[in-house]
Amino acid sequence: MNSNNPLNPETQIIGTDMIMQNFWQWGFLNILTNNLRGIFAEFLVGTALGSLSQSRVEWDAFDLIYNDIKIEVKSAAYIQSWHSGTFSNISFGIGQKKEYDYETNKYSPGAKRHAEIYVFCLLKEKDVDLIDPLDMKQWEFYVVLTKELDQHFPYQKTISLSSLKRITQLCTYENLKKTIDDLL
Repeated sequence: MNSNNPLNPETQIIGTDMIMQNFWQWGFLNILTNNLRGIFAEFLVGTALGSLSQSRVEWDAFDLIYNDIKIEVKSAAYIQSWHSGTFSNISFGIGQKKEYDYETNKYSPGAKRHAEIYVFCLLKEKDVDLIDPLDMKQWEFYVVLTKELDQHFPYQKTISLSSLKRITQLCTYENLKKTIDDLL
């Protein structure tokens, strides 16, 4: 199997009576889990920008490329899949990272923020009975140039929602592309 070729949902899993869609439904049904919500947020930003031509790379130093600009996508939610009645404090990871080189199989010597833009995605719904990650009205997006993060929060590993709101304004899914285009 070539990892660059997208799988069809009807692709047979050889030696079983299952197809890829069975696996996807089994393993990736709950978008409220932290890891899947993050991947879903990357997908949402990619769809808004029309930049899903490249497959996702799990450990890349950034998440998307749009008009030759590297974008890092972060997500958070008040309600988690394991919701216990208390809302999560909203914060996003902004720590510097070493870049992994897939050709040399080595990390870069120094850590930095590798993307030019960060998009912070907040699943804002606070009603357990209403939360639906597939409803774009339940998401808020915050777009920040990396140089702004470097200026205001050079060494911080996380940023709170209140700190984020001091340096940028929220936008909706419908405005995301225009907001990013305006920054560029």
